[in-house]
Amino acid sequence: MTLKTTPFDSVDFIQAPEDAVEYLKVVMEGGNSDEIRAVLNTIVRARGVQTIAKETGLTRAAVYKALGDKGNPTLSTLLALTKALGVRLSVAA
Repeated sequence: MTLKTTPFDSVDFIQAPEDAVEYLKVVMEGGNSDEIRAVLNTIVRARGVQTIAKETGLTRAAVYKALGDKGNPTLSTLLALTKALGVRLSVAA
């Protein structure tokens, strides 16, 4: 008997906006820039890249490029994405 498996994608577990916020909070507390970018990529895919692109004024290609494996989003792109996702960045001491 062969065990049937399916690829894991964390997008499948982001059901509500609160899920995305908590996921991002956890990674922002201790993650590096690549981990934060990867989480933003996951959250954007969960919401729909086309939808987020329209809300930010970016092209789909620009969103994919900024959040892809070799992406390095600018501050303005990061702010546009977080605004479209309904989250805000904050700094605390």
